[in-house]
Amino acid sequence: MADISEEADQNSAPDDTLAVRARAFFRPLIAGAVFAAASVPAGLQLWQAAIGYGFFAFALLAVPSGVAAARARAKAGSKTGDARPRDLDVIEALDLPAIIFDDQTFVIHQNAASATLIGLYPERAALSAWIRSPVILDLVARVIDRNQPESVEHSERVPSERWHEVRAAPVSARTDTGRGLFVLTFRDLTEARRMDRMRTDFVANASHELRTPLASLMGFIETMQGPAREDEAARTRFLGIMLDQAQRMARLIDDLLSLSRLEMRAHVTPEGEVDLAAAVAHVVDTLRPMAEDLGVQIDLTVPDAAIVVPGDHDELIQVFSNLVENACKYGQSGERVEISVTRPEGQGAQVSVRDFGPGIAKEHVPRLTERFYRVDVETSRAKKGTGLGLAIVKHILARHRARLVVRSTLGEGSAFTVKFSPGNAGALSTSSDLYN
Repeated sequence: MADISEEADQNSAPDDTLAVRARAFFRPLIAGAVFAAASVPAGLQLWQAAIGYGFFAFALLAVPSGVAAARARAKAGSKTGDARPRDLDVIEALDLPAIIFDDQTFVIHQNAASATLIGLYPERAALSAWIRSPVILDLVARVIDRNQPESVEHSERVPSERWHEVRAAPVSARTDTGRGLFVLTFRDLTEARRMDRMRTDFVANASHELRTPLASLMGFIETMQGPAREDEAARTRFLGIMLDQAQRMARLIDDLLSLSRLEMRAHVTPEGEVDLAAAVAHVVDTLRPMAEDLGVQIDLTVPDAAIVVPGDHDELIQVFSNLVENACKYGQSGERVEISVTRPEGQGAQVSVRDFGPGIAKEHVPRLTERFYRVDVETSRAKKGTGLGLAIVKHILARHRARLVVRSTLGEGSAFTVKFSPGNAGALSTSSDLYN
């Protein structure tokens, strides 16, 4: 409303300006009229006195108009001058790295985000002082020359792999010298590129894992239709191998479907309550025959009192089954697996699965939960692993706001510990707490 009133006052000013000035200069106008009247008896003609008084009144009323106009221009100029700092404040508030430079590539201003990404420019420094990429500098030169916005994709390998969409564009503001201003912005594409790469790797790995047993099946079928058509012993042996390969494909498809379901429900808090001791005991009873066939003894330690956590019973059973089965298979040489369910003082519930096998090298530990990542590909396939078990564990625990801690020493074995939140399992945690 204040802006509208001010505009209305400015629009109505020309209508009453003359009356206002006449009132403001009432005394000088009267004095001039008296002087003009007194000049007639002194010998001046009446028309001469009238013309002289007219010039006097015009000058008196016209001069303030020029002053007012100058003041208005000064006021407008001050407002225009304030626009540039406001623009810079807006750029400073952006989380997108932005640099303003002129047509000589001298940096006029940079926001905090760009200083963090590139470095802080000294006063009146050129863009090339910190930006050395020929791709970006060529982009800047083209935009200055054509006065049209352009963008390029730029990647860096050092100190880490990063991708940015770099865009340069002219802006309407001008410097005090009349030179044009331009803005350079950086949009981070790193996470998007990593997700694309993960998706591509996932499709490639899944296709490879399915193609291998499929090729085996096709080869044995062709053999049975040809040279082994009448060989009963060969057909029996081949059918056993084909069944193993078909089961491998079925396990892989089941794990892929499990991952897909978990990803769709990643942000849905699980409902229900689970008694960890009872759940782990059920898993041990189910897997004990397999462990005995492998020559592995399972020792289970649970407290007398029930330890209940919020969660999905079937999903947690899947977590503990994966961990215990892996411990029995890959820690088979240790001939023993220790499982404990505890609730340390001041902490949440914990389930630890420890084997005494060969252990895992330090460089492999951070990547264990990646899809299709295997420490030893041949050993994993020989033990009928799909490479997706720990990826499923990670997704389930992330949904339960729990975390997986892995400790391993070569020659001594590995310990996988599931740690639940001491409070509400549905409460949000930081991403670094979901997997350590």
